[in-house]
Amino acid sequence: MKIKCLLPAFLIYLATTASADSGSLKPFNSDSYHELLKAHSKQPFMLVIWSVTCSSCLKEMELLSILHKNRPALKIVMLATDDGSAAAEIQNILNKHQLSDTENWFFASENAQKLRFEIDPGWYGELPRTYFYDAGHRREGISGVLSQEDYASHVVKMGV
Repeated sequence: MKIKCLLPAFLIYLATTASADSGSLKPFNSDSYHELLKAHSKQPFMLVIWSVTCSSCLKEMELLSILHKNRPALKIVMLATDDGSAAAEIQNILNKHQLSDTENWFFASENAQKLRFEIDPGWYGELPRTYFYDAGHRREGISGVLSQEDYASHVVKMGV
C-alpha cells in the first residue's frame, strides 16, 4: 500500500530532476499559471498546451520544432496536460522534436479541470491549445492544429 502512495511522488521527483541535457519538466499546480506569467513579465511568449495521447498535438510538434529553430528569440512554453506518470514519454517526445530546451511543464494536480480554468475559464480542454501573449500579456487562444502561416502571423502580432 505504501509503495502505491509513493510511486506517483517518485515519478514526479524523477520528472523534475531530469538532467540539463535532456531538459527538465516542471510540475504545473494551482498558481503555477500566475508564476509563469510573473516569470515572463513584459515578455511576449507562446504557451502550447498538448498531451502525449493527442495525435493532433504530436503532428504539430514538427512545426513547433521548426518554429523554435527559425525563431530562437521566441519564448515557447510547453505544457503537457499529462500527469507525472507520463514524464518519460513527455520527455522523449520533447527530445525527439528538439523542444527539450524550451520551458516544459506537466499537470501535477489530479484536478485538471481546475488547472484548465486557472489558465482560461473559457477553455474546456480541447487540444492542442495555443496561447500567444504579447509583451503586455494580452493573449489570443486558439484550439486545434495551426499551420506554419498561422504561427508566423501570430508571432508577428506578438512583436517578436
